[in-house]
Order: sequence, then C-alpha cells, then structure tokens
Amino acid sequence: MYADVAMQLPPTVLPQFIKAHSLPAEFSITAQRHYLPFADWLSRRARQTAPFLLGINGAQGTGKSTLAQFLKAALHEAGQRAAVLSIDDFYLDKLSREALATEVHPLLRVRGVPGTHDTVLMRQTLGDLRSLKAGETLRVPVFDKATDDRVAESEWASIDGPLDAVILEGWCVGTPPQPDSELQQPINGLEAAEDRDGHWRSYINDCLRERYAPIFAGLDALCYLQIPDFGVVPLWRAEQERKLAASRPGRGIMSDAGIVQFVQYFERLTRVALAALPQTADVVLELARDHTIIASRYRDGHQH
Repeated sequence: MYADVAMQLPPTVLPQFIKAHSLPAEFSITAQRHYLPFADWLSRRARQTAPFLLGINGAQGTGKSTLAQFLKAALHEAGQRAAVLSIDDFYLDKLSREALATEVHPLLRVRGVPGTHDTVLMRQTLGDLRSLKAGETLRVPVFDKATDDRVAESEWASIDGPLDAVILEGWCVGTPPQPDSELQQPINGLEAAEDRDGHWRSYINDCLRERYAPIFAGLDALCYLQIPDFGVVPLWRAEQERKLAASRPGRGIMSDAGIVQFVQYFERLTRVALAALPQTADVVLELARDHTIIASRYRDGHQH
C-alpha cells in the first residue's frame, strides 16, 4: 500500500455507494483498507497513461462488478472519468450461439466460456473507447441475461469522451490458455459426460489463445481477485442466487445441484487463473472464505 494515499472520498460518497449497491455496512472497512488504495494506484497511473486500460479477473461471486463500480466512483471524485465494461455484455446473441452449438459443440449453447463472446466487437469497442475525444459518444453493447440475448442496438449504453480509464471486468479476463497436453483428461463430470473427446475444451482453449489473448495483451494492468480455493465458487454462486431472488420477487433460483452443474462449465479456466494469476497479475486482492479481503499485493512493490 502507498504510505501516502492521496485519494480521499467525501463523507457521503461511501455510504451512498453502499446503499446503491445493497452492500453490507462492513464493506466500508474493505473500501478503506483495500479499494481506496487501489483506486489511488489506478488514479496515478491514469494520469501517466490515459486512458488506462485495466482488466479485472475473478471467479463468480468475488465482487468484480462492485470493485469496478467503486473504482469508477472514486476516480470521479478525483476529477477523472472512467468507463466500466463487463465481458458479459459481449456475449454472442442467441442465434449465433445456437449456430455454434450445431456446428461446433452442443455445450456452446451455454454462454460464458471463451468462444461465446463477440471478440471482434470487444476489440473494436475497447479501441474506440481509448480514442474517444471530448464531445464524442460511443454506444456499447448490453446483454440481457433475463432473455439470454443481446438487446437491440438502439438500447445500448452511451459513453462520453474523453476517458481517463477503461475497466474491463470478467471471470476469464487475462486468463492464459493451457498447453494442449493439459486438455486430455476431463476435470469434472460435465467434461467426462458431455465432452468425451475433448472437442469442447479444445475449442475454448483455441479461442482463448487466438482471439482473447491478443485483446488481453493490450491491457495496461490486470487485477486478480484471488479465491482461497475452487470449493468456494459453488457456495458463492448460491449466495448470488439468493440475493437475486430477494431483490427480484418471483424470480426462480437455481437448485444446489443446478449450481454445481453450472460452475463445471467454468471450472477448468477458473483453476487455470487460480494457478497462474497470483504470480502474474499487477494487483492481487486476496479473499478469505467469508468474502473479506485479507491482503493486497502490487507487482510494483507496494504491499498492504
């Protein structure tokens, strides 16, 4: 951590953020100890390289979107403008995924893994945002998970330039591809039953290497929200389901068995990230099993 964290928030900002995002009161401790020093780190770098492109990687339930929105709000208080993008908003539309399911592998009908995003649009959007000038506006895609489809272009979000930072958050952002030799053995029941010849996981890995890696190579920095182990992922995903159900009365939630099945789609690359990114990410926020952050590590030598 920086010994002299210059960034301070007005007294009302943090309580308003907690209320707007339905966060527990103890979030203020995480914000002061870890998020605010990180925002200060990002603010300094955005002054040196603007717009600064930050990637945020974390498994389901780690708080990627909350962190991204906090950084945006903190930079705003410092007089800097940030745009937040989720890799989820670049999912291929339903018809395109149906075609993939027919032509490549049935498991590609389920959105989430590399190969189910429009990487051409992602690369173009990131490039356009970085060159956005004062008075210019860019429309960026929005994906509606309720309908499992991209919304009409007329309903896309608008971002005004210029920007000091662009934040791309997503569960696989910055994750490296595996050596092909590591793809041979299935790692869970889904792969063993539904991908017996390894074609699905090989396709995902090829997409990650050929389409995603060049985009991730353009990041100025990567932040990794480090889980204690893969076992917390289904537990935290279940918590997300319960919170969604509470916030949207009448919405059905996934059963525990359904959650266990669902997270198997993401298990392989989540484990790859857990093995690789603590050593390679520029900023690592280490999470305990109760979701609290217990350490922040910066590759440039700053510790907290």
